[in-house]
Amino acid sequence: MDTTTNLPSVVLPRLLGPFRPRRLIVALILLGLAIAPGILGEVTRGLMVDAYVQVSAFVAATLLLFYGAERLFNFDIGQSLKNAKGWQVPMAALLGATPGCGGAVVVVAAYSSGNVGFGAVVATLTATMGDAAFLLIATRPDAAIVVLPLSFAIGIISGWVVDALSGDTMVPDKMAQCDMAPLVGRTRAKDYAFLALVMPGLVIGITQLSGADVYEVYGPFVTVVGLIGTVISLGVWTTSKLHAMTNGGDSPVTRMAEETAFISVWVIGAYLSYDYIVTFTGLDLEASFGTIGPLLPLMGILIGLIPGCGPQVLVTTLYVNGLIPFAALMGNAISNDGDALFPAIALNPKAAIWATIYSTVPALIAGYSFYFFAPGFMN
Repeated sequence: MDTTTNLPSVVLPRLLGPFRPRRLIVALILLGLAIAPGILGEVTRGLMVDAYVQVSAFVAATLLLFYGAERLFNFDIGQSLKNAKGWQVPMAALLGATPGCGGAVVVVAAYSSGNVGFGAVVATLTATMGDAAFLLIATRPDAAIVVLPLSFAIGIISGWVVDALSGDTMVPDKMAQCDMAPLVGRTRAKDYAFLALVMPGLVIGITQLSGADVYEVYGPFVTVVGLIGTVISLGVWTTSKLHAMTNGGDSPVTRMAEETAFISVWVIGAYLSYDYIVTFTGLDLEASFGTIGPLLPLMGILIGLIPGCGPQVLVTTLYVNGLIPFAALMGNAISNDGDALFPAIALNPKAAIWATIYSTVPALIAGYSFYFFAPGFMN
């Protein structure tokens, strides 16, 4: 019996795992665009390489460092927050300001478990920029140095104000312990494959940040690393059973691969959305946005109210490309809750809604303060 035709259907599921149909469709569309002839394929491949070496490699290295330290030192953040007492709000804000959504999710889970107060939730959701922080750090580190510490400080102040005003009225209405059992299981071959591409991708990314032309320095190796890294990212994401976040039950390498793959897809989508419009429509986005200048900070803030990191990554992409002012980015960074809003809604809808409302106030103040009093700052 000839089994050659059945080989891919046997080998691929074993290597990657069962595919998720909707994600598989998205991945196939992206791969189709990448292999398309002419300018479409050329632009798509270039953007995928940029997304991997400029963002994904940095995200992977950061997550591996963070989760590796967490596993090495066996640090129970939820219990530490419970024992922090007066330092709860600053610690929650610090976790929120950490790039990615992991720190904010931990605080939300700790609140639903009764370990922290409502002010800590407001502090972490106000301080977090979610996965968009990775993109900003990789592409505009000068702006990140301003945005992240400022969000951290505003988060602390917001948390303290909310605690002073709400007292004990905003207590959890649904108790839930954070399940730390493995969601994925043992470290898989695709996780190690993902890890193998991180180091060369990081070296290329750092070289690019130094201002050097990476194609002159490394030649075709840049394209090879970027495209293979992108394909592996799509493979991990397409076969993942997770929505975005992992937990401490899985290995640091698995957690790094799963979460970086999720972020990478959003970054690729944001990169393609912008460049396709500019390249294939000829639309002058800068002029278009310029006609509604005073509304841009408000638009950034309103987009920040949308749960998830995808829309926030798009806002950061618009800023990086000079289409929106720093004021809009700052307002979005404060109002957006990233992926942390999903578990907040699931565990405690009332607290999630009020925390989002409370974070909108400082976002308006900060966004329009920069717009009116420092209009050219970091633009």
